[in-house]
Amino acid sequence: MLQSSIIGSRPRRKGLALAVIVAAQFMVVLDIAIVNVALPAIKGDLHFAEGNLQWVISAYAILFGGVLLLGGRLADVFGRRRVFMIGLAVFSISSLLCGLSWSEGSLIAFRALQGLGGALFAPAGLSILMTTFAEGAERNRALGIWGAASGSGGAAGVLLGGFLTSYLNWSWVFFINVPVGIAVIAAAPLVLAESRGQGHRHFDVAGATSVTAGVMLLVYAMTRATQEGWGSFATVSLLGASLVLLAGFVAIELRSPAPLLPMQIFRNRMLSAANATAAVIGAIAFSEFFLLTLYMQQVLGYSAIETGVGFAAVTFTIIVFSNVAQTLVTRLGVRSVLATGLTLDAVALVWFTQLPVSGHYFWNLFPAFLISGVGLALSFVPVTIAGLAGVHRADAGIASGLINTTRQVGGAVGLAAVTTIAASYASTGAGATGLARAAAVDGGLTRGFQVGFAVLAGAAVLGAVISAAMLRPRPEGAVVEPLMSPSTTRLEEAA
Repeated sequence: MLQSSIIGSRPRRKGLALAVIVAAQFMVVLDIAIVNVALPAIKGDLHFAEGNLQWVISAYAILFGGVLLLGGRLADVFGRRRVFMIGLAVFSISSLLCGLSWSEGSLIAFRALQGLGGALFAPAGLSILMTTFAEGAERNRALGIWGAASGSGGAAGVLLGGFLTSYLNWSWVFFINVPVGIAVIAAAPLVLAESRGQGHRHFDVAGATSVTAGVMLLVYAMTRATQEGWGSFATVSLLGASLVLLAGFVAIELRSPAPLLPMQIFRNRMLSAANATAAVIGAIAFSEFFLLTLYMQQVLGYSAIETGVGFAAVTFTIIVFSNVAQTLVTRLGVRSVLATGLTLDAVALVWFTQLPVSGHYFWNLFPAFLISGVGLALSFVPVTIAGLAGVHRADAGIASGLINTTRQVGGAVGLAAVTTIAASYASTGAGATGLARAAAVDGGLTRGFQVGFAVLAGAAVLGAVISAAMLRPRPEGAVVEPLMSPSTTRLEEAA
């Protein structure tokens, strides 16, 4: 009797653990998008200079993208639940401080701290999911729910941000994180088991420093490129410095006895292909939502709340089809589902290349929103499953940090590239006046958006080709060894 009750409690405990992990993941993804809608109100209240407003987004993105890989390894070394809870505490406290900000400098600083907290708990949460659920159908089901949170968070952020900004004030886009964070922190010790990578006691300080600085500089360079151009001295210098740091990181890892990112992890062909594809998916998702938000507000004249409601079609489609995706992966395999998802992404993006100046939501946007929602759901879930497949439980944190990092960096690079390309094709209506000038500006913006969507469609096709060509399941019954063996670690500690 006692044994049956224990067995019966395990699925329930796993369900509660998944709920905690998904709530945290949804919060961090939501926060990337929810602030965009509030930027005009923030600018007015805190008297932001025009050139500094983008740092409300960039400060978060730089710290979040730069520290993800380090956050994953910290979880392996010091305990995944511990790092998960510490990251959530940092994120929640900084969210409160963001809402209480009194100047542009204070908000930017607190946003950077918020990004740091997210970079700690996001990979830790995914690694806990990986070690809690067995590889195969069980983990696929869990990742279907996790993928729904990841995929729909961006679109839901626009909807929620519009509602909070319109009916309360911009501070609530940050305050909303606080009660959620407190609830998740309180539940974590009750439903999440502590775990860590076996034997990881030597910490690769040089590797952690070089890769964190390199990725942060890369994301910063992408941000500067959208303002100053790709050929400017500042952009070229920053890109050069980031490449030097990342090349140094690779050299350090090849020589380190206990590397932050063991290079042999890339011998796993599926993991390598998954991370390359994740970068493409990040570029598509970040850029698509950004361009569509601008089109709906600047060309169609939608309010913040109208724009948010417009994205509901994408949000609910992703939620529904993320659970379908995990079932399809279990039955058909990662490769076919991911290639299909990216192909549907390409179809939706080609549809968006036809957006007119005087567009109608139900004729010009809604059908593509539905196709895009299905495509993103069939992309987010399979690529995450592939990025964790065949990885030893001891390396769960680093694999989780890696797949999050490639998606985030891909999103930053893709967004910078696409916005620069779109801006170069957008005309300003110079020389015209009155209604003629307004029509020229709207037409120029729309033309720039159309070109941006065309570039993203090409990226989606590239991602589909990569996934179809490179994603091969590992042989059945293959033994997975940890990247750092316990014997190696004991020798390091003795030294």
